[in-house]
Amino acid sequence: MSKHGRILVAMSGGVDSSVAAVMLHEQGYEVIGLTMKTWDYASSGGSSKETGCCSLDSINDARTLAVNYGFPHYILDIRDEFGDYVIDNFVDEYLAGRTPNPCVLCNTHIKWEALLKRANKLDCEFIATGHYANIRQQDNGRYVISKGKDENKDQSYVLWGVSQENLSRTKFPLGSFAKSEIRQMALDMGQEELAKKSESYEICFVPDNDYRAFLKHKVEDLEDRVAGGNFILSNGMVVGQHKGYPFYTIGQRKGLGVAFGEPMFVTQILPESNTVVLGRAEELERKEAMVRNINLVKYASIEEPMNDVITKIRYKDAGMLSTIVQEKDKMRVVFDHHVSAIAPGQSAVFYEGNDLLGGGFLV
Repeated sequence: MSKHGRILVAMSGGVDSSVAAVMLHEQGYEVIGLTMKTWDYASSGGSSKETGCCSLDSINDARTLAVNYGFPHYILDIRDEFGDYVIDNFVDEYLAGRTPNPCVLCNTHIKWEALLKRANKLDCEFIATGHYANIRQQDNGRYVISKGKDENKDQSYVLWGVSQENLSRTKFPLGSFAKSEIRQMALDMGQEELAKKSESYEICFVPDNDYRAFLKHKVEDLEDRVAGGNFILSNGMVVGQHKGYPFYTIGQRKGLGVAFGEPMFVTQILPESNTVVLGRAEELERKEAMVRNINLVKYASIEEPMNDVITKIRYKDAGMLSTIVQEKDKMRVVFDHHVSAIAPGQSAVFYEGNDLLGGGFLV
């Protein structure tokens, strides 16, 4: 009988989840490893060389580690659920002129649900992942996510959609460690190759990091359907032709294919007319944003306007002081200062100090 009970650990084969599994094993948990197969190159149109969390090498690395430490390991094929929800949404969002946030959707609707479903079958009380974040239960009973110790690796931004019920059974073993400490732990375990594994910042199903090629592969005749739309200025003046509105993102400056005497940026995407609006940097600045599909984490609701909230509008964003006002199922964000390149479809995530208040998708 284990000291702390049975726990299902999501193992990608990378250093973070591997060390998390070993850490829990050494703490006295009865660890069961699970690697989720979410996609394959054949269906995504990537290069023939598989890399990343879903490659055969990564799956084998996870299994080998589990065998070496004497705990079971399973592979769960969730490609159908992942494709139907995450990939279809990814394509639909770009076709709607928005910039999607697939990691949030995957965490919220696919990975956590798949993990807990399998955890129930295996009589596991808890699940664990290698995310750099912390979790605690407050006096009011709610579970709160807070930033990880390593500010450069903190992953709380992509966890805003996880439900209270799912958080109640979740552990983040790496939250109080820096990435450098985790790599050193891997070395101390004798896992030199694991310790040296490089970081992956790509979307897992767009392994070449070329979302435009991915869209062309997934949507038949997309280029022919959207090529030749107009670049316009905010006053409506046509200043050139573009390659198709889905291939541009808010704030984009490079690769526009039109020359001006000064830097110009994508400020708006109008899918109905296949039009891309260009403007100067100041035309990207906003003081307010609306956020849909909100999920609150620290509090059940926010009844009054809340000041001094840090709002992040992209993963590597430092965040901006703001006031948030809940309006039914949406949140109005009023920034203390102008922010640039608010991209519809991306996540806006709210913090009170280091605590995650919640988040949603920018309108």
